[in-house]
Amino acid sequence: MGIVSGLLLLPLAPVRGTAWIADHLLEEARRQVHDPRAVQARLAALNRALDEGAIDEAAFEREEERLLARLEGRARPGGRTTTMDRAQRRHA
Repeated sequence: MGIVSGLLLLPLAPVRGTAWIADHLLEEARRQVHDPRAVQARLAALNRALDEGAIDEAAFEREEERLLARLEGRARPGGRTTTMDRAQRRHA
């Protein structure tokens, strides 16, 4: 970048900096959402909540499906695709 173009584009520096920060924040958020350790910890907490009676079976199933989709690295459509029953998944 030349001196003239650098001076002309200087007013846009805050916008470019904000876009750079937003891109990096989005990348980090995606990494954390799909981190297998975080998803597995959330699954363990979900199982504890079900065992303690803090959530019902339907809520458990919905959240578990969502977390398993994350763990597999893809979004699941509204339907169920897992063939294991709940007891098998909890003890796997």
